[in-house]
Amino acid sequence: MALKKIGKTYHLRRRVPKRFAPIEPRELVSQSLHTDSEQLAKLKAEAAWAELIEAWEARLAGDTEDAERRFEAARELAERRGFRFLPAAKVGALPVAELLERVEAVPEHKGEPNPVEAAALLGGVSEPPVTVTRALDLYWGLTKDKTLGKSEDQLRRWKNPRIKAVKNFVDVVGDRPLPQITGDDMLAFRDWWIDRIADEDLTPNSANKDLIHLGDVLKTVNRMKRLGLVLPLSDLSLREGEAKKRPPFSATWIRDHLLKPGALDGLNDEARAIVLVMVNTGCRPSEIAALTPETIHLKDNVPHISIEPVGRQLKSRRARRRIALTGMSLEAMRGFPNGFPRYRDKAGLSGAVNKYLRENGLLESDRHSLYSLRHAFEDRLLAAKVDERVRRDLMGHRLTREEYGDGATLDYQREILAPLAF
Repeated sequence: MALKKIGKTYHLRRRVPKRFAPIEPRELVSQSLHTDSEQLAKLKAEAAWAELIEAWEARLAGDTEDAERRFEAARELAERRGFRFLPAAKVGALPVAELLERVEAVPEHKGEPNPVEAAALLGGVSEPPVTVTRALDLYWGLTKDKTLGKSEDQLRRWKNPRIKAVKNFVDVVGDRPLPQITGDDMLAFRDWWIDRIADEDLTPNSANKDLIHLGDVLKTVNRMKRLGLVLPLSDLSLREGEAKKRPPFSATWIRDHLLKPGALDGLNDEARAIVLVMVNTGCRPSEIAALTPETIHLKDNVPHISIEPVGRQLKSRRARRRIALTGMSLEAMRGFPNGFPRYRDKAGLSGAVNKYLRENGLLESDRHSLYSLRHAFEDRLLAAKVDERVRRDLMGHRLTREEYGDGATLDYQREILAPLAF
C-alpha cells in the first residue's frame, strides 16, 4: 500500500484498477488519511482502499441501462457515502444544512461533479416499478420472520409454491407492475386454472393454493412497502369438491404385503428403515428423516425417539414429543443409531418410496401413499381404545380441550404400543 507524507499528514496514493476506468476518470488517487503516524496510516490505508473499491464497484454496477440494477447501485453507493438514498423530491425538501452536506459529498474531477455519485446522493435515479417478479424478490426480505429456524429443505418447500404461483401468473398475464394489475387480469388467471383443471384432471385446491400464495406475496409487499394499492384479489377462489382423503393401510395389508419378507428389499437401507420406523410410531416421514444422534435414545430404559426442533422448524408446538419404540420399528432404529444422513434435510424420500411402492404393487389402492402408514397407526390406536389425549400426544396433534399434566410416560406408551406393534 503506497503512502506519501504531505506536510505532516500521510496520504494513500494508488493507481486506479483499469476495470474502473469507465466510471473513474482519475488514473491515480490520493486520499488523506488524517494522521501523522506511519503505523496508524498503514492500518487506515487498508480500510480506505477497501472503501474506494466498494464505491467503485457500486458506481460500475450503476453504469447500466437496467433500471433495477441502476437503482440498487445508487442506493448502495449512497450508503457507502454515509447517506440514506432518497428520491430527488425528498432530497430537495431536506433542511439546507443536510442538503449542502450531500452536495459537498459528491466527488469532483477537474471541477466537474461525478454524475453517478451525484445521482446517488441527490436522488437522481428513479426507483423502478414493483412488478410481480420484483415483488417476489422483495417478499423474501420482508418475511424473514417466517423462515427463522427452518432447515434448508423446509425453506425450499416453503419457497417453491410461491415461486410457482408467481411464474404461473406471469406466464398467463405478464410481469405487470402491481398498480397495473386489474380485475380482468386476475379473472384471466382464474380462467386459465379452470381450463387446466379440466384438461389435466386436477382439483380446485391446486388453483386455490396458487391464488393464496400469489395473494400472500402481493399483499405482503403492498403492506410492508406501504404502496397503498387496492389489489383485486378477493372472491377468486374456486369451490372445492369433497376433499380427497388419504386412506390408511389396513393392518392386514401392512402384515401381508408391506412387511412380507423381501417386499422392501429394493429400497436403499435408510429408506427401508424409515418406513419400518414409521409403522409403529406414526411419525411423519420428514420427522424420522430429521432424527439426529441426540434425538435417538436407544440405551434408555424405554428406547424412544424425540421429535425436536433441531436444525429445523416443527409443524406445530404439539409436534414436539417423545415416542416409545416397539417391535420392528425398534429393530430398524437400532440399525441407524445416528439417524439417516442420506435424507436429513434433503428432498426425495417420499417420492422415492412412493414410486417404489407403486411400481411393486405395494399400495393398497391408487389413493394410498407412504403417508397412509401414519393414518394406519392412528386407526390402530383408536381401535385399541387408547385415550384421546394419548393418541394426540403420540400423533403430535393439537388437543381440543385444556391441556393438563405431562401426558403419557414412556413406560405407559410402551405398555399400550407393544400389543399393537408389528
